[in-house]
Amino acid sequence: MKPTSRCLLLLVAFLSFAAVGVALISQYAFGLQPCAWCSMQRLIYLVLGAFALVGALMPGQGVSRRIAAAIAALLGIAGVIAAWYQHSVAAQMFSCDRTFADRLMVDSGLEEGITWLFGIYASCMDATANILGVEYAIWSLALFALMMLALVWSIFKRH
Repeated sequence: MKPTSRCLLLLVAFLSFAAVGVALISQYAFGLQPCAWCSMQRLIYLVLGAFALVGALMPGQGVSRRIAAAIAALLGIAGVIAAWYQHSVAAQMFSCDRTFADRLMVDSGLEEGITWLFGIYASCMDATANILGVEYAIWSLALFALMMLALVWSIFKRH
């Protein structure tokens, strides 16, 4: 049985929200404090998941579902770029202060307004952690890429 575009969008929404849940468990149960790039990726996951969920809940197989999936796919690209930047550039920096992610999260008010979710508690160098021998940012990059592929598939899938 081939998955429908609705199922793919629901799967992407679930994975997005689950990723944020895993990040919060990592933070509050295991003490892995987020940096600015980590917090920005949480934001991307939440917005991507919201667009995927809206697309899945739209009736029919029309253009509006494809537009929601396309916006979510673009957010997936943003997530890949953010995770790559965190891994390859920001993790080598002593401070994330005034980087794009820091400015976005602080200037938007999210870091201070929803501290439990978007609080920035570590430098990018200090936030580097390995899970099963793979850096956390690489896991995030892989998940964004996987979701982006599923979203593109849902856009071009024949109904």
